[in-house]
Amino acid sequence: AAPAGAVSFGVKHTEGVSVEVACRGRAEVRSAPSSGTRWPLDEGTVLRFSMSRASTEVNDNKVTVSFYAEGGQPINQAGVFLTGIGISLDVDADRDGVVEKNNPNKASWTWGPEGHGAILLVSCDKESP
Repeated sequence: AAPAGAVSFGVKHTEGVSVEVACRGRAEVRSAPSSGTRWPLDEGTVLRFSMSRASTEVNDNKVTVSFYAEGGQPINQAGVFLTGIGISLDVDADRDGVVEKNNPNKASWTWGPEGHGAILLVSCDKESP
């Protein structure tokens, strides 16, 4: 998707976003700083975006990729707005009839009437061919 004539790119991102650059043929994945570093535009290069916390509002984070020609002249930019969604499995972890979001017993399970932890019933059968 890079514009014609582009030989390198740079990435800028807001504080809530982590960006990793994986280049084909190299096992290492490097974290991209929020700005300043330029990467060669090689086939197979992959940018991975992630967020470690939920957003406070829609589109509150952004990643911008700038493309450069030989000699470092900027050619074009592409950007994406991101919204982090928080997902939590909330359960009655201490089995008292109250579902709590951050019950410390969510992380472990103990058998018996004085036990704690979620009991999950999962349907793993094949409903249709």
